[in-house]
Amino acid sequence: MSDTPDLNIDRVAELARIALTPEEKAEFSAQLGEVLKHVEQLKQLDVEGVEPTAHAFAVENVWADDVAQAGLPVEQALRNAPAQRDNMVAVPKVVE
Repeated sequence: MSDTPDLNIDRVAELARIALTPEEKAEFSAQLGEVLKHVEQLKQLDVEGVEPTAHAFAVENVWADDVAQAGLPVEQALRNAPAQRDNMVAVPKVVE
């Protein structure tokens, strides 16, 4: 299946909770073996002094400031409600 001796495709399939045919096992084993070869190449890179990051570039908050403002009037908020009662949306009872 794969030339990677420590690759147990049956265990990987079990962990993923999927059933594989023998053809799928051969195909996925080869594909996973290729991925592992690339990982081995990445392990050879010198990353000394490179700070670990979660993103390739700095992520900044782009949200607007949290400023209090007036909400919708009750009539507009309930305009599309299928049923209303006492200025609230009326929904069917879901628990007894």
